Amino acid sequence: MRRLALAALMLLSACAGAPVDPVEGCAGLKAPVPASAIGLPTRGATIESATLMAPIPMIVPAKFPFQPPMTEITVIPATPEYCKVIGAIAPVDPTAPPIRFQVNLPTQWNGNSLQFGGGGFNGVLITGLGLAPSAHPDRPSPLARGFVTAGTDSGHQNAPGVPLQAFALNDEALENFAHAAYKKVRDVSVELMKRRYRKAPAKLYFFGSSEGGREGLTMAQRYPADFDGIYSRVPVIHWAGLQVAGTRVGVAQFGDGWLAPDKVKLVHEAVLEACDALDGLKDGIVGDYEGCTRAFDASKLRCTSGPAANCLTEPQLKAVQALHTPLELRFALANDVRAYPAWGRGGENAPGTGPVGGWQTGATPPTVPSGPKSSRAWLYGSGAIQYFVARDPDYDPRRFNPEEFVGRLRQISALMDSTDPDLAAFAARGGKLVITEHMADYAQSPYAGIAYYKSVIERMGQAKADEFLRLYVTPGADHVGVGAPSSVDMLQVLTDWVARGQAPGELVQSAHETQPPFTITATRPMCRYPGFPRYREGDTTKAESFECAR
Repeated sequence: MRRLALAALMLLSACAGAPVDPVEGCAGLKAPVPASAIGLPTRGATIESATLMAPIPMIVPAKFPFQPPMTEITVIPATPEYCKVIGAIAPVDPTAPPIRFQVNLPTQWNGNSLQFGGGGFNGVLITGLGLAPSAHPDRPSPLARGFVTAGTDSGHQNAPGVPLQAFALNDEALENFAHAAYKKVRDVSVELMKRRYRKAPAKLYFFGSSEGGREGLTMAQRYPADFDGIYSRVPVIHWAGLQVAGTRVGVAQFGDGWLAPDKVKLVHEAVLEACDALDGLKDGIVGDYEGCTRAFDASKLRCTSGPAANCLTEPQLKAVQALHTPLELRFALANDVRAYPAWGRGGENAPGTGPVGGWQTGATPPTVPSGPKSSRAWLYGSGAIQYFVARDPDYDPRRFNPEEFVGRLRQISALMDSTDPDLAAFAARGGKLVITEHMADYAQSPYAGIAYYKSVIERMGQAKADEFLRLYVTPGADHVGVGAPSSVDMLQVLTDWVARGQAPGELVQSAHETQPPFTITATRPMCRYPGFPRYREGDTTKAESFECAR
């Protein structure tokens, strides 16, 4: 009997990693995933389709007549042969929407997986077929490198005519958006990998930007055993505070306070006049972002007499100051956070999708309800106040007073904020975390990420934090990386650290042409905080002409 048992174990061991025919392997993924395979309460997952996809080459959109310098490059990367699995996780509450997901399992698997984060308020299925955040456009996608990739809509689906935040009226949908959906999809993807490859993944990675960056940090804090490497780009860390701060900036622009495009340009030019040369080079990039907070004084733009074309009226000045001063709360939110930091300086009028004009001021003044050309900060913040906090679609966010909603704001903060500095459990099992901030980001304050990094150092000590955590900053880049060289192969950086123990130091970022072969047009150092790129001498398009100064 012992011999038979030993033989059976050897046979199972031999079969565990044996190759499986791609057609049969993909077809074998159509069975439901039981609730017992998912680490949080659900009613299990159904697989709607499992399709073996043939390889396709890269698709590059046609070049536009005008493209601003250092614009974000959007390509549809090449994909190998893979099994595309679409499914849904059933909620416990039958009135809650399902969690939709996509898992892509390559025929040639490298033994690892990468889960993509979402953006905004989610509600759109993340396919996992694209490039990772900040990736070089000429490098293969994670799927093409052999990673199983996964994404989700976070447990609700956007619909025409329905506010983006309306899902938050359902408690389970809100909890899924906050954290649970990403854990549940992670567990489903692991079950699918076990079926397809007859073994679990060796390493699991999570990559996210903005809201997806918050999701990545949340995984490290809430589910420290689930991912080995996490990249969190421009994360919306202090989520509750951001919505209150964004609403404050929007309210300041009602009436005569709106910052029209010419006023945004005025502030931008004044910031450059005061700060552009602080890093040793006048190039339109405010490299010494900390120095600029001391060098630029918006009050010097105050109108004193005559026409107001080249100055700021008192209401407009108050709107700028709402961006440049922290939001101080009289009560503590999760993890004893009591303030949302001010936004930075620089890049206010830069081309692209994320300068002040797009995020904080809009093409038209704010309205109630938010109009199609209002700022995204007002659209997001006012909607969050209505649906997350007041839970009243008819609530007027112009009369919002945080002190009238202390209890609810604390509940939302406990759900949404990824501000817990205790990463001991994540570090103890060998997890690695990289955070990057863009210092011309007006979708969220980059100083929120810096404040979080400092809180981890205070909690765990610099030496311990250096074993598993990195914070990098990119001056001049906006929320999506426009405005300065911002491409870096963070997937290679993180896998080298997780799998090979190669801890990253200072890195190099690049800007690329928007068409193949995606020629590099400029490089700059990617400095570990608190460093910033300071020009020394030489070719201004070369990283070696700069140093990481402190």
